[in-house]
Amino acid sequence: MSLANKCSRRLFLASIPGVCVAATIGKGSLLPSSVFRYADPTTEFPVFRLTHPQHTSALPPHYARAISRKGNFLLYSSDESGTAQAYRLDLKTGQSRLLTDAENFAPACFTLLADERSFCYVDGGRLYLSGLASLRPRQVYQAPEGYQPTGLSVTDDGLSAALVERKGSHYRLQWIRMMDGMAVTLVEADQENDELNDPAPRPRRASVLYRRAGGVWLANVDGKQNYRLRLADGQALSATWTPDGKDVLYLNVPSDPHKLRNIRQFTPDTNEDKPISDTTQYACFERNADGSVFVGASGSQASPHVLLLVRAVRREFTLCEHRSSDPAKVSPIFSPDSRNVFFASDQHGKPAIYRITVDKLVEATEETPAAPERTSEHK
Repeated sequence: MSLANKCSRRLFLASIPGVCVAATIGKGSLLPSSVFRYADPTTEFPVFRLTHPQHTSALPPHYARAISRKGNFLLYSSDESGTAQAYRLDLKTGQSRLLTDAENFAPACFTLLADERSFCYVDGGRLYLSGLASLRPRQVYQAPEGYQPTGLSVTDDGLSAALVERKGSHYRLQWIRMMDGMAVTLVEADQENDELNDPAPRPRRASVLYRRAGGVWLANVDGKQNYRLRLADGQALSATWTPDGKDVLYLNVPSDPHKLRNIRQFTPDTNEDKPISDTTQYACFERNADGSVFVGASGSQASPHVLLLVRAVRREFTLCEHRSSDPAKVSPIFSPDSRNVFFASDQHGKPAIYRITVDKLVEATEETPAAPERTSEHK
């Protein structure tokens, strides 16, 4: 048999288990580890590919919660069962458990709750709360006919959710009470190229940050105030709260094409805006638990890297290549203890999830306090 035929046979045989799994997997099923370790071509740091690039996998959006405080597990979506569903990946064993059997799961609308016993997800126009152990979903809210949720986040106390819905060119931001599904419309937009996205409740305050038409806006949950933040000239690609909810950290793309993209800090209470650091043309970024270090994905075709940026010295460190066809979807995030960075890339096939350890470069952050206990069947 020729070498080419041998290779073709191996590839064919390798594809059979995936087909069999997709045909038999059901909610609650445990999938074997797909973890693959390799040395990064640029830095030679060890990188772990956590999901198989034969299937499309994704982390929750950067403003949602994906990883447990102790770094034991993470939530992700995958189409390994044949359709997109939510999974829990054990970071010690590499095994994954299928959590949902949704008819129309929305990968951009699911999140781990702060109690780490439950998670929220969207199936069609319905918002569900489910226990990680019981896997018994409870419907919290249903969008009116024709509306499709496009963004979701839940407050740290688990009592409320911010949900962006779309119907054609019409967008609206809903504030939902998790106990009974009561919803209040905070913002509506009905103009072309005026999308609402990335809802992020403000820590310890009753307001929601969101992006709209290249800017960043803030809406009070009582509906009395909604305004665009007075950020630096240019476009804001992404935004996130500081841990205490006092300031907004955002990625600025200056109007002047000769200027570098930069991370800035804005204080809504005083309208103060100040630069933090220029970047290597980041397409997206996120902070660690105490805001002392940032991780970003470069949009440069010549240097498609995941990078660390130390705030105190404004210095970057290259971690690894991402080589994603869409750098904005790399969406790197830190684990809560700052020991690991997770990101997504299609460099080896379909989008997969990767992990790289950074404990020798970043000081570990303390575990954040657990959320208050909630009396719920989803404990």
